[in-house]
Amino acid sequence: MATVPLSATVSGPRPGAGAPLVIAHRGASRYAPENTLAAVDAAHRRGLIWVENDVQRTKDGQLVVLHDTTLKRTTDVEKVFPGRAPWRVGDFTAAEIARLDAGSWFGPRFAGERVPTLADYLRRLDHNDQRLLLEIKSPKSYPGIEADVVRELRRRGWLDRAHVRNRLVVQSFCVPCVKVVHGLVPEVRTGILGSPRVADLARYARFADEINPRMSALSSRWIEAVHRLRGAHGRPLEVYAWGVGKNTGVREARARGIEGVIS
Repeated sequence: MATVPLSATVSGPRPGAGAPLVIAHRGASRYAPENTLAAVDAAHRRGLIWVENDVQRTKDGQLVVLHDTTLKRTTDVEKVFPGRAPWRVGDFTAAEIARLDAGSWFGPRFAGERVPTLADYLRRLDHNDQRLLLEIKSPKSYPGIEADVVRELRRRGWLDRAHVRNRLVVQSFCVPCVKVVHGLVPEVRTGILGSPRVADLARYARFADEINPRMSALSSRWIEAVHRLRGAHGRPLEVYAWGVGKNTGVREARARGIEGVIS
């Protein structure tokens, strides 16, 4: 892909000054089983343009969308593979995970919903014209997953100008992982999950565009320190908080002066 001046082309998820953005956490996970295609569609029906999800790697090197590092909570893995505790994602092949029911735990009408591959997830987002906040989950468990994710994004057309400009952000709790992603694809916006020390923010701003903490960890001093800095693409660092109440997210974001919530 041709390299272009990043500050001129990359724009973030913020919809406009004074309008905190709501990013659908694991899809519309209050209305459909988290991180499934049903949750993507539920977000779409509710007018949520941005969707957050988590990506991990299977035993045979395929990328799947799942939050927990084990399959126990959100699938019927104990029933299908009863002798394979603790049911870690990385201990199963993609074909084995594809057999699991990832919807019945949430409600009977979602019976048969599957754990999607990242490829399937990206296709559905494109179909719905939605945007993606992608968390690389537990990267220390999957050495080299950063390059795998970048490869899949490229293969599925998510590193073209249109997607990079305003449809994609990659984030992680793992700061070195975020730095690796920035090094591989410096045109892509990146975010660091958590609430780093103020003393570390300037260093992180060299390869990140967002700092995304738990809402309860926010303080006015910390937010001001973040907003004083410019991120990797020359724009002020942004803050998207998670861990917010069901009906208070936008109100809290507006009161605290942050760009939005992952809710």
